Parts: sequence; C-alpha cells; structure tokens
Amino acid sequence: MSSASLPSDLPTTAAVPMDARRTALALFALAIGGFAIGTTEFASMSLLPFFAPALGIDEPTAGHVISAYALGVVVGAPVIAVLAAKVARRTLLIGLMLLFGLANGLSALAPTYGWMLVFRFLSGLPHGAYFGVGALVAASLVPPSRRTQAISRMMLGLTVATIVGVPMANGLGQWLGWRWGFGVVALLALACAVMVAIYAPRDRVQPGAGALQELGALGRRQVWLTLGIGAIGFGGMFAVYTYLASTLIEVTGVAPTALPLVLGVFGLGMTAGTIGCAWAADRALMPTAGAMLVWSAIALALYPLAAGSLWTLLPVVFLIGCGGGLAMPLQTRLMDVAGKAQTLAAALNHSAFNTANALGPWLGGMAISAGFGWTSTGYVGSGLALAGLLIWAIAVADSRGRASRLGTAAAR
Repeated sequence: MSSASLPSDLPTTAAVPMDARRTALALFALAIGGFAIGTTEFASMSLLPFFAPALGIDEPTAGHVISAYALGVVVGAPVIAVLAAKVARRTLLIGLMLLFGLANGLSALAPTYGWMLVFRFLSGLPHGAYFGVGALVAASLVPPSRRTQAISRMMLGLTVATIVGVPMANGLGQWLGWRWGFGVVALLALACAVMVAIYAPRDRVQPGAGALQELGALGRRQVWLTLGIGAIGFGGMFAVYTYLASTLIEVTGVAPTALPLVLGVFGLGMTAGTIGCAWAADRALMPTAGAMLVWSAIALALYPLAAGSLWTLLPVVFLIGCGGGLAMPLQTRLMDVAGKAQTLAAALNHSAFNTANALGPWLGGMAISAGFGWTSTGYVGSGLALAGLLIWAIAVADSRGRASRLGTAAAR
C-alpha cells in the first residue's frame, strides 16, 4: 500500500533520523520483547500436559490458564494504552517489559491453580500494549511504504519464538520441570528492557495526546470491523494449537520428545507467513488479509484428516502456522483507520488476537469434552476462519461504500 493511498486523517510521523545500523538494533531490541512474549504465550499451551497434573487439574481445566493470559491481554491493551497516552513510547516499552518479566517470574513460582490463574492474567496485561506501541515505534523508523515490513521485523521475534523459544521452553519443562518454561521468559523480558533502553529512539509525547484522543478510535466502525476479523478469524489457529501437544500424544501416538519438532515446524510456518504477508500487505492490504483467512480455513479443515500420522501432520501444521501472518495486514489496517487514536488502535489489535486466544481454546475444549475427539478442533478452527472471512467481506463492502459516498459528495 503506497503512502499516497493513506487516509487523509492518518497522522504522519516523520521517520526518526537514525542510521541503518541503529535502526536495525532498535528493531532487534523490539523483537527480543516479541520473542519473550511469543515464548510464554505459545509455550504455556505446549506445557499444558505437564503443569495440569502438577496443579491437580485435568487438561481442559488447565486450558483456563491459557484463557486467563488472553483475558489479561484483552483488558490490559486498551486500559494501558489510554492511561499511558501521555507517557513517552520508549519509557512505556521499558516499563511494560519489566512488568511482564515480574509476572512471568511469579508464574514460575505459582503454588496452586488459583495463583497460576492470577499470575497468568497479570502476565497478559502488558502484552497488547507492548506490541501496539512497539509497532508504532517500528513504523516510525522507515518510510510509509515499508511500515508493514518494519512491524514484521519486530513481530519476527514472536514467530522465531515458536521455532526456538517454544521448543526450548517445552524441552526445559520436560527435563527440568515446567516452571523453568516460565522462568526463562522472565530473564528474556529483563534483557529486552535493557536493550530497548539502550537502542530505542528517545521520543516526546505527541501534541494533543491524551485519553480522550485515544478513545476516539472506539467511535470508528472500521476499527471495530478490523478487530472483529482478528478476534474471530484468528480463533481457529488457537483452537488447534492449544491442544496440539495432547493430540500428538493421544491421536498421532508420538513420544513427548517429538513435541519440540512439531512445535518448531509450526513456528517455521508462522515465520514464513509473517514475512510473506508483510511484503504482500505493503502492496495490497485487505486482499492479503482475505487470502490468509481462506488459507487458514482450508489448512485447519485438513488437520483432522492428517492427524493419524506424523508425516502427514507436519506439512499441515506448517500450513496452519502460515496463517499467523494475518496479524501483519490487520495491524497496518488499524493504523490506517484509527485516525489520531494510534496507540489504542494498535494495542487493541492484540486484544482482538487474544480474544481469539480465549475463544478458540474454549470452543475447542467444548468440542473435545462433548466427545468429538481431539481432532475436532480442526473443524472448529476452520469454522472460525470462515466467520472471520465474513467479517472481512463486510469491512471491505463498508469501506467501498464509504469511499463511494465521499466521492459523490466531492463531486457535488
């Protein structure tokens, strides 16, 4: 999408004057935070079969721990974005990572299921605000025509986490105990806070910034439609991923030691999808989002058919992971339609994804508990992707209708 096609009410922020090396280091620092967040978000799902018995609960109940984290993101993203509207972005990023590290350290020490729910909720609070503010900082470092790709470089931290961080945390969980899977994330968060303090550009609060300006995003229909695409359409991936480890053990019949391999394949797919979608989104934003929803619906429908064998399942897991690239066009779309309420809109994108992170496991768990089997999550996921595609179609039609009305008004 070229800069010429940006909405007229989108505030333009000049790129921070930094040389290429320092820009790369700033994006890498942001990516470390994404790596920490991605590791804990996805590793907690893969560790579910191990911490459930340790906390004295069954696996469907343990899925509520995942939902507690997601609920923290949903609540934290808008609240922090509004309350911290007058805080410089660099300062806010450092504070968010310190809070994230503390909450994950407490998760590693959780003595009971109840405390685990509390600590996972607290861990989720900084998630959406970090990615939202980080996306704005990343986009400010490059020309408008490359902003989605800059955001993707930060988000690659999350996708690389699914290749390296999640298998690492899962392996630590099996070898040393599941608590180490959360403890290592606390250390990663501390490293991110230090690197952001060193390399992220110093900035000043934008003129006119404040809670009321940010809340203005909530009055825009296209903001809500874009959030709906993510909240529903992304739920399919989480419906499958949450119970992937259990499906591999119970249906595919693999040993627990094979789990890191499969999780790594999912991460490779997510990384490929992120890179490819970022490139495509800078050229055709909404068509890229629609294409990824169709892709996900097909890949998720194949999952139950492929689950009987590791060799048929691996390529399907890769394809499902590619669907994670949907985050890229939706993040940029929100920046386009939010007007001056950039921080809240960017943060709400991750509230939407974690609404999906709560919805997908909940619906998938219902299907499993109803006796439809572990693989039924694939059909649940495919249905959610198609529902997201319907919302996408409504958003496109609404946007075209608005453009037509504006054109008619201008002609008069």
